[in-house]
Amino acid sequence: MNTFQHDPGYARAMGHLLVLYTQIDQFIMEVCAARIATAPDDEARMGLAKQVGDECRHVTIQREWIRRFDIDPVPVIPSDALERLHIHFRQLAWTDFLVDLYLVIEALGSQAVEQVVPLADPGTRESLRIPLQDELDHIAFGLSELDKALNAMTPGQRAATLANIPRRIDNLVAQLETLQLPVMDWFEAVGTRREQMMQVLDARQDELIARLAA
Repeated sequence: MNTFQHDPGYARAMGHLLVLYTQIDQFIMEVCAARIATAPDDEARMGLAKQVGDECRHVTIQREWIRRFDIDPVPVIPSDALERLHIHFRQLAWTDFLVDLYLVIEALGSQAVEQVVPLADPGTRESLRIPLQDELDHIAFGLSELDKALNAMTPGQRAATLANIPRRIDNLVAQLETLQLPVMDWFEAVGTRREQMMQVLDARQDELIARLAA
């Protein structure tokens, strides 16, 4: 059964989500490319450069599936909102950049997508297979760079930075919510439960913060 053909409600919601994922991957690609020149060392620059290539591949894969499914490719995030996010990331110090990109956009974002995969049609699962595999490497890179940055701080700076991470996460999530995209409605339309999704994301956030503080 081709769910995109036989379930219009699912097709609309999953179509919007696939377009959203593609926009986010392109955004990450551009943000990482812009950061390479000012990254603190060669290891960080190489990691960002690899991610640029990975995200380019993700965008290509997902655009092909959008074409196959005959999904309306019109962006769901307006261009002016994307520009505001670009401005936000361009202004960040390296450690704050790592928190906002790798904890919020990458780790929590990937966790949300993971909740959809078991419920998705085979084509959608295949469209997400390589991107989700690569995200594991990206998150590991971000956490490794955060560890390096935290370990280079004085004990007081490290403690203050760790204590501030939940506020940074909340602030960026609030900024993303101003986009007023009905993302949770789309998730529910493809079979996820809102309460379960929030519990999973809260647990993932706690796990990430505990990992950095260890």
